[in-house]
Amino acid sequence: MTMDYWKWPEGNGVESGVDCKGAAVVAGGVDVGAISSKAAILCDGKLYAYSTVRTEGDSKSSGQKAMDEALKAGNMEIGDIHYIVGTGYGRNNMPFSTDTVTEVACHARGAQYLCGPTVRTILDMGGQDYKAIKIDQYGNVVNFIMNDKCATATGRGIEVFADMVSVPVTEIGQMSLEVDEDPEPVSSTCVTYANSMALQMMRQAPKNKVLAAHHFSIAWRAYILLSRLGVEEGLALTGGVAKNVGITSRIERELGTKALAPKGDPQLAGAIGAAIYATEMVTKG
Repeated sequence: MTMDYWKWPEGNGVESGVDCKGAAVVAGGVDVGAISSKAAILCDGKLYAYSTVRTEGDSKSSGQKAMDEALKAGNMEIGDIHYIVGTGYGRNNMPFSTDTVTEVACHARGAQYLCGPTVRTILDMGGQDYKAIKIDQYGNVVNFIMNDKCATATGRGIEVFADMVSVPVTEIGQMSLEVDEDPEPVSSTCVTYANSMALQMMRQAPKNKVLAAHHFSIAWRAYILLSRLGVEEGLALTGGVAKNVGITSRIERELGTKALAPKGDPQLAGAIGAAIYATEMVTKG
């Protein structure tokens, strides 16, 4: 039986201690990204229900599935939500959303929700690109830059690599840390060249060293992007790749600083930020 090493767990859930029945404002956010779609439901500004699913053929059905899963987890109906904001690459193709906001702005708000008000720099590591974002104390975007020219460092690139080396994508990061010291990184500019270099390494080096070289190249690319923007104290890492400890620990090492610890899943940052905007649109009219 062939194993799909690239597969990561989809799911939904609810936060305990949040009362949605008596909430004055129930708001939703849906973030349809390149490889994952997320939904978040906030009750009076507090995260209640959420979901993460695989983005399929079209953004409309993927966004709908994400919202349906969040509603299912919260035992709710779509009519219980007062306002819904869509974000991500598929934000303009969700008929059930009331409004749309860019993913850069939503990740800014979502990062502050997850990591606290001291966040000033954000690295969003998504399925298709990386974004380095600088924000002020109010969560407003001051500046941002992105790198989307190659899939090497993205979630999709890591999925391809996990299949190539036959290591589950949920374990690849930890395994990459099981070395005495990092070898030279493989190419950080081209996914095809990086994979070719990794295959050559596998003929003469143990798998953990190959993973270390690959993850080091991803971390180095992220470090360069952040250096171009300028890193202020208060760093938050968001997106699905932020759950890969082999990458995040190397980014921290190169920067010489620790990222703020999130109080929830960093992959939900965009959806949470969208729901925060939805909450503000209701409360501020």
